[in-house]
Amino acid sequence: MSELAHYLRISNLLAGNLDINSALHSVKSEIDKIIEFDHLDVCLIDTGKTWNTSYEVGLQTSWSTSRSAVRQSPVRDILYGKTDYLLTGNALKDPRYIFPDAVSAPILHHEFRSRVNVAMKVLGEVIGSLNCSSKKENFYDETHVEQVRILADILAPYFYALRANEKSNKEAIYRAEILAREEGLRLGALSLTDALEAERQRIGMDLHDQTLADLTRIARDIHPGLTNAQHHHLQQQIQNMIQDLRGIIDTSIPSILELFGFHHAIVTHLERAISRESTMQFSVDDHTDGAIDTLPETIRIAIFRICQEALNNAVLHSGADKISVIIRRDDSGHLKIKIIDNGTFRPTPRGPSRGLAHIKTRAQLIGAQYQISTENGTQIKIKLPRAAQNTKGSGDENTAG
Repeated sequence: MSELAHYLRISNLLAGNLDINSALHSVKSEIDKIIEFDHLDVCLIDTGKTWNTSYEVGLQTSWSTSRSAVRQSPVRDILYGKTDYLLTGNALKDPRYIFPDAVSAPILHHEFRSRVNVAMKVLGEVIGSLNCSSKKENFYDETHVEQVRILADILAPYFYALRANEKSNKEAIYRAEILAREEGLRLGALSLTDALEAERQRIGMDLHDQTLADLTRIARDIHPGLTNAQHHHLQQQIQNMIQDLRGIIDTSIPSILELFGFHHAIVTHLERAISRESTMQFSVDDHTDGAIDTLPETIRIAIFRICQEALNNAVLHSGADKISVIIRRDDSGHLKIKIIDNGTFRPTPRGPSRGLAHIKTRAQLIGAQYQISTENGTQIKIKLPRAAQNTKGSGDENTAG
């Protein structure tokens, strides 16, 4: 079969492929019939000519594992448009390929001595290079350069179109993921707003049905000439009402958090949530020396509410007899909060509970990562990014967990 027939066959094989790797593999055997090689790769540059990505057949090298800077590429002279081709009989000793900071490890490791590299162009613009390598010394000459040039002219428009399509697909997926996250956050915030409104209504009903009724009864009972017993009874009623009001206020405004700090507020919440008859054990371990208390108020309260929700779920629904809250920093300085119980995760018939949905939404609203694991009990993990840790004071930045 003539070289022309091989070139035509390469064009036909390219037409049925939708990505660069499969396209290159589909034409490998036909290219091998035109020019012998130990390694063949296509190097494509981005629109800014800053980075290049390699696609290879034959030997697999580090060139295709990650993109690299054009200035470090062994074929940078081609990618920068300084020359149309490079030809060497021994790349191991050629300073055009081996230079300080060059990404030339595959050349040295696989001993690619002979190399022919030709610019791939579309409408006169360099989009990359087609590169053939052989372990034999002085294997390629100018005749091979012309063969690779023809191959580059055939491959360039196909690979340019496939690269553009690949980039377009990635951008479409990225946009879709952003829209999905935004919609999820919107729905979560809407659900959280509904929950907050329901909480306001509950507080209003508590004040109406309990506090207002108690005040009305006390006002009715006050009259001249009260006996000591009656006076004492009214004092007791007022004390009970004050206690009830404190409970309502603590529910709506975490005053304990403000006055005594996160650790104390969580311990107090657990003590109130767990009945006196319960044998449930709990622990709150802060390995950050109070880092949460140095956070901006909005973020600190959000973390407290997340922990409240998680602890309420564990106490009321899991059947656990052990609950732990652990606060620490990881090696990167991220603040991490873990709520762990040894109970049974019980999703509602329609899916995860509204409480878990609210935890996730609160985490998203402060830019934190949220994870839940339900193997061997339930673990809820909140990871706060460093950007959200604009402290209001001096926190412990170097405590590793």
